[in-house]
Amino acid sequence: MGAWYRPRRQSSGELRTVIKALRVPERLFSLAMWGVSLVFASFLIGLGGKLVSDLPGVEQRVTLDEFIDQPGMLVLNRRADSVQTAERDLSEARERAQLSLAAADNAYTSARESFANWIATRTATTDPQQDPEVITRNRELDALQAAARDREEALEAIDAQLLMLRQAQNQVVLQQQQLRDDARASFDRALFWHELKIFGIRLALTLPLLLVAAWMIARKRRSDYWPLYRGFVLFAVFAFFVELVPYLPSYGGYVRYGVGIIASAVVGHYAIRAMRSYLARRTAETQRTEVERRSSLRYEEALKRMDAGVCPGCERAIAGGKSGTSNYCVHCGMMLFNECTSCHTRKNAFFQFCPACGVTADSQQEMTASG
Repeated sequence: MGAWYRPRRQSSGELRTVIKALRVPERLFSLAMWGVSLVFASFLIGLGGKLVSDLPGVEQRVTLDEFIDQPGMLVLNRRADSVQTAERDLSEARERAQLSLAAADNAYTSARESFANWIATRTATTDPQQDPEVITRNRELDALQAAARDREEALEAIDAQLLMLRQAQNQVVLQQQQLRDDARASFDRALFWHELKIFGIRLALTLPLLLVAAWMIARKRRSDYWPLYRGFVLFAVFAFFVELVPYLPSYGGYVRYGVGIIASAVVGHYAIRAMRSYLARRTAETQRTEVERRSSLRYEEALKRMDAGVCPGCERAIAGGKSGTSNYCVHCGMMLFNECTSCHTRKNAFFQFCPACGVTADSQQEMTASG
């Protein structure tokens, strides 16, 4: 009976354990290997980014100004600068005219108030000798009012010139926008081919990385050097999602949605195939004898599955849980618990030593044979 759960001899690649291993040093080693993978991936990412940035034409940007009629735009820019200069000069002149008008209005207002007070005094005294002064003061008020009106007309003339300049500036802006609109079609075509070129360059660099990463996942997961291979896989995934996907041409969203649909279909196809393959292996596994199935199990993997409450043979839940009273799997018939032939303690059938008396599985087999 002990021969049934004696672990088979493991190859060098099978000595690598998972994170949830039984030995503490193995756990630390697994975490350290993850650190090696991440560090290795970070250096690969840095090197890859450096190579991509140094490729000719990758960092070059297409701008709309390259397709605009430059001589025509130069003439319009000069006209716009001239209009802006004239507008700035007129704005300064308007400020001066505004100050002059305010001074004239203040002078007229002050003189009119003084004249009103003087008239009130004259009416009280009724002195006929002051009639000539009335005429003089009235003429002075008329002169001040006329000066204020002249300054107001000058300000209105400046405002009219400013309005004409602003209309001319708006016309220049419209002409500049027309030149940009005329260049838009050529710019869009050039931008399309430029984005396609950049995506092609990045795809040519990224696609081989993804293929190599897929090969590593399929063939090298049991290798002793898997931490380094895993770092390369992380680098390839980063290159795909950061260096390639953001540069995927959109074309109104059709390409991105189309690529997403194709990628989802491919992943789903391989996921279904993997599940079918797994179920086929499980079905074939049930056709083998218990001794064959038990001998093909790795020691650490069997204990891990038992700790999770699933049968190591068929990976279905153990009836009654991992501490249940069932000694055999009700689905595939594999023995899960047995009794130590030395101390008769019920124990995990995959243990190499009895947890109560320490007798090895080989010793138990010899005691059974001698009995």
